[in-house]
Amino acid sequence: MEENRSTHMIHEDGSIGEVQIADDVVAVIAGLAATEVEGVVNMAGNITNELVAKLGMKNLSKGVRVEVSEEGVVVDLALTIQFGYSIKKVSFAVQEKVKGAIETMTGLAVKQINIRVANLAIDQKA
Repeated sequence: MEENRSTHMIHEDGSIGEVQIADDVVAVIAGLAATEVEGVVNMAGNITNELVAKLGMKNLSKGVRVEVSEEGVVVDLALTIQFGYSIKKVSFAVQEKVKGAIETMTGLAVKQINIRVANLAIDQKA
């Protein structure tokens, strides 16, 4: 396992072993879930999902900051939202989607999801 990565125990079973999850994995889960919400163009400073296969998963955590503690997971997301969508509705949908994805995939409790709208995407038609 890499030395620089922060990991957290998500399952303890002394007879079989332990399961740990890196903060980077939680950040990737959050980034992918957020970009699945209609109205979210991408994570600020992130690539689009089509480029994931070429560039790798590490780039999906850009625009995402994750803190995992005993109290739960705190996620900070910087989003680019499509012009014309309700920022309030899109932000709420992102919070729900990210919370569900993290809790389902990791079993960690999500304490807080903070959204920062960093940019608006405007379609320019010729």
